[in-house]
Amino acid sequence: MPRIAPLAFQTNPVNFIQLQPDQETEPGIWNAYEEWLDQIWPECVQNDLLPFYMVIDGTHGAAFNECLAILRSRCHLESRVLIEIDSADYLKSSADLLQQFHPYLTDNRAFGVIASDVSVKDYFRPHAQSVWLSDVDDQLRLYHSAEHAEVQSPNIDQLAPIVVTFGSGSGFLSTASGLTNVSLFCDLSREAQQKLHQQGMGSLGLGPCRDTVETYKHALFLEWPVWEEYRKRHLYDFDYYVDTNNRERPVLVTVPMLRRLLASAAQQPFRVKPFFAPGIWGGQYLKELCDLPKDWNNCAWGFEPIAPENTLLIGYRDFIVELPFPLLLSAHPEAIMGERNVQLFGDYFPIRFDYLDTIDGDHLSLQVHPQQAYIEHTFNETMTQQESYYIMEQKEGAKPFVGLGFTEGTTGEELLQAVESAHTLGQPLKIPEYVNIWDANKGDLFLIPPGAVHFSGKNNLVLEISSTTWWFTFKIYDHLRLDRDGRPRPINGDHASANMQEQFDTDYVQKHLIAVPKESRVQGDSREELLGEREDLLFQIKRLKLDGEWIDDTAGEFVMFNLVEGDRVRLTPLDDKTAAVEWGYAEAYIVPASVGGFRLESLGDRSCTLIRAQVSPDWNTPLLPHHWKSGEPL
Repeated sequence: MPRIAPLAFQTNPVNFIQLQPDQETEPGIWNAYEEWLDQIWPECVQNDLLPFYMVIDGTHGAAFNECLAILRSRCHLESRVLIEIDSADYLKSSADLLQQFHPYLTDNRAFGVIASDVSVKDYFRPHAQSVWLSDVDDQLRLYHSAEHAEVQSPNIDQLAPIVVTFGSGSGFLSTASGLTNVSLFCDLSREAQQKLHQQGMGSLGLGPCRDTVETYKHALFLEWPVWEEYRKRHLYDFDYYVDTNNRERPVLVTVPMLRRLLASAAQQPFRVKPFFAPGIWGGQYLKELCDLPKDWNNCAWGFEPIAPENTLLIGYRDFIVELPFPLLLSAHPEAIMGERNVQLFGDYFPIRFDYLDTIDGDHLSLQVHPQQAYIEHTFNETMTQQESYYIMEQKEGAKPFVGLGFTEGTTGEELLQAVESAHTLGQPLKIPEYVNIWDANKGDLFLIPPGAVHFSGKNNLVLEISSTTWWFTFKIYDHLRLDRDGRPRPINGDHASANMQEQFDTDYVQKHLIAVPKESRVQGDSREELLGEREDLLFQIKRLKLDGEWIDDTAGEFVMFNLVEGDRVRLTPLDDKTAAVEWGYAEAYIVPASVGGFRLESLGDRSCTLIRAQVSPDWNTPLLPHHWKSGEPL
């Protein structure tokens, strides 16, 4: 057998799909606004005596101006008057919005309350739709006035204008009037939005923030719950979907074509586009492995997948369109998740993989995650953060560790008092007096239920397998570090005090939270082990030591794989060999419930080891998203 080289880590994995001949329509997808405008322009000028109404709605930060610039240029070339109406003109003032939404934003720098009962309408001034319609009429009257006609071309009486309403919420403003000939929804990933936040863009309508932490809080607790729900509920009302993540080269797709692409993607294994972020404690391993920007000081996190934040790159013919992962989930929840999981989680993908890199970095903060009842009552969040640490790599020669659970006899109150004293005196906390320090070896798994105090020491690469929540980490002690802004890192003592569970002590951790592998299945030379499963964790973790091939089945529920050792692996759906995928070390794939039977094969010069995660068969507590709980699933 010829040698198969390891695969370089793919930071932009493309999921190529094929449509059946009866699903293909021409044209249905374009690169660049000019190509799309060429297609629809005959419709724009079909009746020069009547105004042509266009809506360009979309996500905050999307490339509205770039789209408008092309439209202006075409109208100038064709001697067509363009009337532009900005949806931002109909929003309430920033001061009014901040006051109105204060119960959700709170005075806390990092934490708020999920705005599940806020709608897009709440952002706009009273009677905004009727005011918009009045403004359109005024603009048209001005256009038709003799004074206006004198400064136009001699043929102005033969040409009606194009009226374009643009910006977030444009569809809301115009929907009641029925005055829409063509509508677009311009989208942008959360990752791209956060880059704009770093450049000073605040959350929609709220103005600039003090720092990116506050901006993220505004987005997480207010903007995303409101505006992503708006996108979810109204996307199919638009004519075109526009991927503006590459502002210079957008991809435009008809909504019917978008639906066909999503339907096809839901039937085959796929990989989300990972994203990475530096942090105060971050290490160097991921930065080198994933060829991240040289100007980054480190990389702390790598997320793949974390459903609300990741996107999918879908390849069709010569086109690549980037779509938020939640669009696929809301379009085909049962095909992706499986019927039982939809009953438990709706269209919310419940498990995440992410990396915590402290190799040549520093310790994480000592922290705790909230109890389920606490996160629901305090933050209106529907799922708490249940975690596990799989030790994937370590720095050679180092002595890495994981801190987990109270030492015998320690109370949460004693720990918090000691932390306060350390801050007052400026002397480091003697952590081992209060928290167990466990030797961590490659391949170890530590289970971390809500309420267990924990942290990863330096020189670990941790694969974190967790429930899909990510902001609700209550810092207890952060080693007296200053943040990048020179300010002390925030400590969440009040929240931590309400959630630390003293039952997770030395004896309990040793008996119940440090995984002991149990062989569960054998096929030839390949062996599967059950690593982690608890009644208070929604996920089940297995480890597959793959030597040769392995035949398996989704059994009606999604399965996730991460290659933690080895060079290369192939997964082939038994019913569709053309949908086979290959991936390399540290990459992850999701196998939808719809795939059914599949074959795994280790490739390369050595056997492979994969972490397999799925919803625990014994988990039966529904953790449904707000719109699902309200009885309004899509």
